[in-house]
Amino acid sequence: MLSHDVKDLSLAAQGRKRIDWAGNDMPVLRSIRERFEKEQPLRGQRIAACLHVTTETANLLITLKAGGAEVSVCASNPLSTQDDVAAALAEMGIGSYCIKGEDNETYYKHINQALDIKPTITMDDGADTVGVIHSERRDLIPHIIAGTEETTTGVIRLKAMAADGVLAYPIIAINDADTKHLFDNRYGTGQSTLDGILRATNILLAGRTVAVAGYGWCGKGVAMRAKGHGANVIVTEIDPTKAIEAVMDGFRVMPMDEAAKIADVFITVTGCKDVLVGRHFENMKDGAIVCNSGHFNVEIDIPALEKLGAKKQAREYVDEYTMPNGKRVYLLGEGRLINLASAEGHPASVMDMSFANQALCSEWLATNHSTLQKGVYPVPEEIDKNVAALKLASMNVAIDTLTPEQQKYLASWQEGT
Repeated sequence: MLSHDVKDLSLAAQGRKRIDWAGNDMPVLRSIRERFEKEQPLRGQRIAACLHVTTETANLLITLKAGGAEVSVCASNPLSTQDDVAAALAEMGIGSYCIKGEDNETYYKHINQALDIKPTITMDDGADTVGVIHSERRDLIPHIIAGTEETTTGVIRLKAMAADGVLAYPIIAINDADTKHLFDNRYGTGQSTLDGILRATNILLAGRTVAVAGYGWCGKGVAMRAKGHGANVIVTEIDPTKAIEAVMDGFRVMPMDEAAKIADVFITVTGCKDVLVGRHFENMKDGAIVCNSGHFNVEIDIPALEKLGAKKQAREYVDEYTMPNGKRVYLLGEGRLINLASAEGHPASVMDMSFANQALCSEWLATNHSTLQKGVYPVPEEIDKNVAALKLASMNVAIDTLTPEQQKYLASWQEGT
């Protein structure tokens, strides 16, 4: 067994059962793993992954190991680790450094422990590993051939690093693949966010007013699912085009200063900071519920909330803040990703495509990294299309193909209409 730091190794058997259960709903990744076992395309690679340590992630890491890689993992969020999964991974020979609820110091210690394998490939969800490498562990850069990034927030950070000329190696933006953001961000975040809110609170959403901050793919999914539960949905946005889209999708759009006065539940999914701040809390109804499903808890100004009210735990994953006037605001999951803080994250079926992209891009990088300069790159189109085709095949769905004549028609500007 490799070195590890997990909550309790005795949880491994339970974790393995749950990993296998998720694997039943990940047929694309399973087919890749079967090929990897035979071909060993990652032999000689060392992969350090900073991801949400869930049953779905475990199936990805097992696939990478089956392909011949040495693998270590740490959490990309202090509250997203499933401790039984972390234990099972340790027993399966994957360096596992993650404990649910770890403090900030332990969080970064675990990142450094995962990096101690001197990775050739990094795999991030939020770019924290890349940040540590560039600030504290620059000695590792000569070993690293490339990396991947799973989520919107991380891609934003990496593109900023590339624009500033400080990004030291090429990284593929997994998030930008069609088979990732169109499904994982929309259907995965939509379902799992509502799942997390309901597990934490057990409230009825029907008839309540829900404010969704941000109408990117994650916000679209959350708004759609909240509407499906019978909620009256408000969207807040800074992008006029996305705001028009939200209006035409049937949602009310207004500034957060207005939404703060009328919504019962607030869900931030912007990837930005200070989306909900002190003046919003002061104007909220008594009993308002506030949560985040963006990557970092900075979307909610928690220090401002703490200054406004006395804090106590109302129930697990629910903190109650009572203001001097008696008004209460409830913060879920410490402002961290509510779909992972109080629930299990995205369903395995949708993560099947996201993690298939991760596995196939790791294989592609092992062979093609020398063709890339420092910077952020899209998922190769052939990989994106292949993942979609594999997913359709696993669902027993067939589609049409173009005839030679149709291909000629679409390729020529001279064909008659």
